[in-house]
Amino acid sequence: MKTTITTLFALLLTITTAFSQEKKVMALQEVISVASQQSLDAFINKNMYLSSYWQFRYYKADRLPSLTLDATPLDYNRSVQKVYNYEENRDEFVERQNLNSDLSLLLNQNVGLTGGQVFLQSNLSMTQKLGDDKVSSFSSTPFMIGYSQNINGYNEQKWKSKIEPLKFEKAKKQFIQDQENLSIKATRLFFDLLDAQIEVTISETNLSNADTLYNIGKGRFQVGTVTQDELLDLELSFMNAQLALTKAKLELERAEAQMNSFLALDKNTKIECSIPTNLPEMQIDALKALDKAMTYNPDIINQQRRLLDEEEKVKVAQSETGVSGDVFALYGLNQNAEQFDDVYKDPLDQQRLRVGVNIPILDWGRRKGQLSMAQSNQEAVRLSINQEKIDFEQNIIMNVMEFNLQGTQVMNSAKADTIAQMKYDVTQQRFLIGKQDITRLNIARTDREQARRAYISSLRSYWNYYYTIRYLTLFDFDRNITLSEDFDKIVENY
Repeated sequence: MKTTITTLFALLLTITTAFSQEKKVMALQEVISVASQQSLDAFINKNMYLSSYWQFRYYKADRLPSLTLDATPLDYNRSVQKVYNYEENRDEFVERQNLNSDLSLLLNQNVGLTGGQVFLQSNLSMTQKLGDDKVSSFSSTPFMIGYSQNINGYNEQKWKSKIEPLKFEKAKKQFIQDQENLSIKATRLFFDLLDAQIEVTISETNLSNADTLYNIGKGRFQVGTVTQDELLDLELSFMNAQLALTKAKLELERAEAQMNSFLALDKNTKIECSIPTNLPEMQIDALKALDKAMTYNPDIINQQRRLLDEEEKVKVAQSETGVSGDVFALYGLNQNAEQFDDVYKDPLDQQRLRVGVNIPILDWGRRKGQLSMAQSNQEAVRLSINQEKIDFEQNIIMNVMEFNLQGTQVMNSAKADTIAQMKYDVTQQRFLIGKQDITRLNIARTDREQARRAYISSLRSYWNYYYTIRYLTLFDFDRNITLSEDFDKIVENY
């Protein structure tokens, strides 16, 4: 009775587990599509782009006028202060109560052409002495315009206008490339899972065949048509098949866990991979691929930005070696009065002009050394980028050449897989009727397994090179279009 209950409980647990595991048959393109929508990598890619987007928005906003209101509505101060008593000709401490208020409105505008700044300002202030001798005073600056400018030859706004758009363009291309890199990762995990599933299938088939052959071998051993050595080989093959199946199932569980984690699926989801046999029939022109890569690859844009960064550093160093200074000019109207009604009447002119000059006389070669170092770094970066471009071009050409060979490799490995399977079937049938020995059967089985693995490996290489070329060129050679993204939608869904 106890055994029956235990058996029923185990059966119920098995049925419950089977129903709780969601099974999905997925092709490679489906895995990539799911990964691009809900994987952690996709989430990181979007947030990296959004970070660059808001940085660029900040740069654009910095070029527009900014309006700031600065107000101190109430500033009350009650304290004991030391004052001089002229009547008694001595210092004394008295209690003071003061009430102050300030209001300021400031409009700033950066001037990209010169690197200076124009500002408009309006101020209103009040101070009031409280107590027995209550006194009020108002001060106003209805209008004040000013301009400040460095005259050291370095215009930060100019360099920002060159570098920031490049950085944002690179960020957009980088997002597209990161999505293609996600496709490469999805392809790797897809084929890892497919390899594991095929290994389980091969191991199950081998175990079934080994069991059958071992049982047949025991019968033939009784009648003397199979030697003891051959029977031992069959038994060893059966035991090895059991071990291989256990190992294959363990690898399958590991591959399933990695895929579910990558796609952000429930851990109990079972994905059955559909072999991607429908390959795009195309040959890629290496020169066209190179042209697309040099146009769209974010690394090329980043190289341009690095050169500009070094050129900017040289300009900064040059501006610090010679005469530098600043100009500040201001014109405005102001007035003060004891009554608020009079503070805006008949305002007075206010002008200010300041010119500052900084001339290095003796610095023991420090500024010259900074300039030489900046120029050396600029040359080193230029040479490094030239070498990077050479390596980049070679990498593009080699990947295209490898891809163009993969189609033939897949066809040949598919034929070899079919032939190896046919050979094994024939050898197995001949063994069953006693016209083939166990050695030939084992060789046929090994050839079949190797051919199957080689076929899947060739498919893996084909799709890996396919998405690698898309990753490097940001171009879809199958549809002959440039890879793009709806960046406005990304921002809207943020």
